[in-house]
Amino acid sequence: MVTKSVAEAPKLNIAILGAGIAGLTLAIALKTHPLFKITIYEKATELKEIGASIALGPNGLRTLEKLGLSDVISDENGFRGTGTAGMVYRHWKTNEIIGTDVHSDVKEWLHQTTRFHRGHLHGKLVEHVPSDGIKLGKKVVGVEFEEEGVIIIFQDGSRVLADIAVGADGLRSGVRQALVPDFKLEWSGWTAFRSVFEASLVGSIPDLPKDSAHWWGPETNFFSSRLGRNMYTVVGGVAADPKDPNARFEEVSWDETGEVNLLREIYANWNPVVKALTEVTPDIRYYPNFSCSAPLDTWVFEDRVALIGDAAHAHGGAYATGGSLAIDDAYALHLSLNSIFTRSDNQKPSAHEIGQALRLYEATRKPHAEKLLKVVHAGNAAKIEKIRKGTLEKDEELRARAQKGSNTGWLHEHDVVKAFEEALTASETIDASEDKVPARL
Repeated sequence: MVTKSVAEAPKLNIAILGAGIAGLTLAIALKTHPLFKITIYEKATELKEIGASIALGPNGLRTLEKLGLSDVISDENGFRGTGTAGMVYRHWKTNEIIGTDVHSDVKEWLHQTTRFHRGHLHGKLVEHVPSDGIKLGKKVVGVEFEEEGVIIIFQDGSRVLADIAVGADGLRSGVRQALVPDFKLEWSGWTAFRSVFEASLVGSIPDLPKDSAHWWGPETNFFSSRLGRNMYTVVGGVAADPKDPNARFEEVSWDETGEVNLLREIYANWNPVVKALTEVTPDIRYYPNFSCSAPLDTWVFEDRVALIGDAAHAHGGAYATGGSLAIDDAYALHLSLNSIFTRSDNQKPSAHEIGQALRLYEATRKPHAEKLLKVVHAGNAAKIEKIRKGTLEKDEELRARAQKGSNTGWLHEHDVVKAFEEALTASETIDASEDKVPARL
């Protein structure tokens, strides 16, 4: 019997739909497998990532390091601060430190929470993907299933057949819309005002913290931080009842140009550091906060399609963990696909085997994401209730909340490899109990 060489073996055609952080990370993770053919389809007509700043926690940084992306997470590209606190909380009026989030098991400097200009992080990831593997101007409008695979339909009328399609197309996912047409996003009532500018603009502000800082107030908050490449960011915003017909920012578009004087008005009575930061901020952009109204029943469809990142679990960016979630989703899917299609295989896995891998990915990540969504939805509901009652947080309550802190280690220090191994063991146990031998698992 003649065995096909790796070069002759049929390739598993994987279509990644979206060239954001999730899609790029997945492409990078899968690109070295000799039997995977990877193509990214991106709706934008040019590769640029809109947005302002983005943070990666220890989990996302560790995953990128595993992929050999030390240049992406370097001190040049991102800012790590001077200490080990994931976040420093300060009082809105006095500027005193009232709380911190401290990582419990982060020994490596490279794994300390890092803040980037989103475009710089995205641009570095793009450098690790072959340029001929990205097709632009490809907005997904439909998904169909056939025995041979999944057909992706694009707005320009073109269609592609793939063995696997991965919906990595973000908050307003066309893939998700095609598969779950009744899915709804809901506005939380929060609208962020963001700006990124040259760090030289803040150089003369007295008492400016060297580390990232999050000022808490009774009605809103304010964040500032250095970023990589001598950039700086500020983030403010306003909260409203999303059901209030007079709520001001529900209809603004993501990344819409805003009124910087409004930022200055909102924080005019805050401490001098925050006020000075608003004065040097040259412009702002609006980012209304949306999340899924309820978790999806499944992230896997017809053994051929999986959702990752915000397409799977839009949570509104709470805890600054969206980037790391997307990166770990991609890595978990990479581990799952490698488990069914080893480098020595010389035939394509069946649809059933592909489905096993996609469900293994889902088992690895969905419980973790749903835990986060439960926390986010409860927090949003509590904030909205306070707004409706007109209740302002008392100063002693604010201080107590900051000192108590929040245990976010389960988020920022989550071990995706351990979670995958546990899901794999569970799947093998189920198969054994059914007297089945798991295919390639």
